[in-house]
Amino acid sequence: MSSPRPYFRQLLSGRDFATADPLAQSMANNVYLVGDLDARECLIVDPAYAIDDIIAVAERDEMTITGVLVSHYHADHIGGSMMGHTIEGLSTLLESVDVPLHANKSEVPWITRTTGIDATQITAHEGGDEVRIGSFTINLVHTPGHTPGSQCFHFHGALISGDTLFLDGCGRTDLPGSDAELMYHSLQTIARLPDETVVFPGHRYSEHPYGDLKTIKQHNHVFRPTSVDQWMQWFGSN
Repeated sequence: MSSPRPYFRQLLSGRDFATADPLAQSMANNVYLVGDLDARECLIVDPAYAIDDIIAVAERDEMTITGVLVSHYHADHIGGSMMGHTIEGLSTLLESVDVPLHANKSEVPWITRTTGIDATQITAHEGGDEVRIGSFTINLVHTPGHTPGSQCFHFHGALISGDTLFLDGCGRTDLPGSDAELMYHSLQTIARLPDETVVFPGHRYSEHPYGDLKTIKQHNHVFRPTSVDQWMQWFGSN
């Protein structure tokens, strides 16, 4: 019996979709499609900017969209108002596909305020919950710090890390709902994953689009503090 085949697409805003949108180009968001090639089903991670473009990628690959994974509430990841711009996102997606939205329970009120979506349309999760897609399981890793309900997605040896961890640096902790001390603990949670885990961040803020966790821990300055007190001295005013 053959092994199930994972489906994984990393799409860069302003290049792979929303190509005429200057904001999408400057923000360099990554949107992901993850799923099961044999079941022809996939989930979208953080759809924003040009929803029809993202749906079209799945359709060209002959994949059916069956849900959405939300890393956190910021408008450049799920739509809403930001810096005087209105960004397409979850509300537009739901007009085309009627699918569940998976978010951490601590993020739900923030998502509703950002998008106008009713809380009843969101499936609220605890950290450690799993979402099934075909033959695969996606583990939801609660990583508060950037926002209260920030979460990463562990899928088939890959970690989609949202704005919790970039290849260089981590998400800001001076925004509404941020908490610098919680960010330290969340980064330690990620650091305990297998070294061969491949990290796929929420933004393309580095030369490479992804990297293995072992190398990131060696070179990313956010892993240099060895205690929460040291972290707060370095990053507490971030």
